[in-house]
Amino acid sequence: MDRLLHLNRTLDELDPPQWAPPAADATRLVHTVHELRRVPLGELSAADLRTLLSQQVALPYVLPLAVRLLIEEPLLDAYFYEGDLLLTAVNTPAPAWTSLPELGARLRAVITTLPEAMVADLPRGAAEDLARFVARPETLR
Repeated sequence: MDRLLHLNRTLDELDPPQWAPPAADATRLVHTVHELRRVPLGELSAADLRTLLSQQVALPYVLPLAVRLLIEEPLLDAYFYEGDLLLTAVNTPAPAWTSLPELGARLRAVITTLPEAMVADLPRGAAEDLARFVARPETLR
């Protein structure tokens, strides 16, 4: 299934069951994630995708959208710093990538073309995270 064909639909529609409203005393992050599940996929910003990835929400739908952006601009500043979306994507648990092997391969190809100086400018530990993602055993790709 090509998950990018559903850009006019929401995660609540595509990733059942629909979530109940958050508790009144829930954190701002919880409220934000619940709200993002009701936004059509095509309207999610890079920052929204970063938030959903970091919270591991509907990864089969969110990862393809993030990778699509990262192929165009690998060091995209989604919200916090240059490369934050990329680092969030590569730190997504390996099992999430097993159903998306072609996207993982495309992202690995993009990572291997990043100039060393650009990677060096990323936060501490980023180069190791990128190298770990690129070097994952075939069974976890």
